[in-house]
This record gives sequence, structure tokens and C-alpha cells, in this order.
Amino acid sequence: MIIEETSVDDQARYERARKRVKALKGFYRHLAVYLLVNAFLLVINLVTSPSALWFIWPLFGWGIAIVVHAASVFGGERLWGKEWEERKIKELVDKDK
Repeated sequence: MIIEETSVDDQARYERARKRVKALKGFYRHLAVYLLVNAFLLVINLVTSPSALWFIWPLFGWGIAIVVHAASVFGGERLWGKEWEERKIKELVDKDK
């Protein structure tokens, strides 16, 4: 029975790690596309109308989406999610000893 529980724990850990890797991969892909597209827009802007820097608007708008995506991958769940709650509970219990 203990062996089965360990196997279930290992499987759950593997699944959490797989989901985390998928989230990281999605964020890095999003960031790469953001950088490439906005570099392309910068070049187009400088070649066609260097006196009016319009490329900053998509850079800024899409940048907000990148920040939100980064927060969801790197901070949101870890700061206020279940993992954070468990860490905080453990910290407070350890402090109370």
C-alpha cells in the first residue's frame, strides 16, 4: 500500500512538473514572438516614417499582455495560490513551535 501511495505521489509530482514546463514553454514562445514582431515593426517604422514613432503603441499594448502572462507563469500561483498557502501555513506552524 505504501508503494502505491508513493507511485501516486510521484505521478502527481510529474504531472505538476509537466504542467509547469508547458506553462514556461508557452510564456517563452510568447516572449520570442513579441520580440521578433516588435523588432520587425520597429524596422518598418524607421524605414517608412522615422519622424512618427508609432511602433511604441503595439509594443506597449502587447507588453502589458506579456507582463500579465509572466505574472501568471512566474508569480500569480506561487504568490497567492495553493502552494503559497501551504508554504505560509508551514512557516507559521514552524514559527509557533
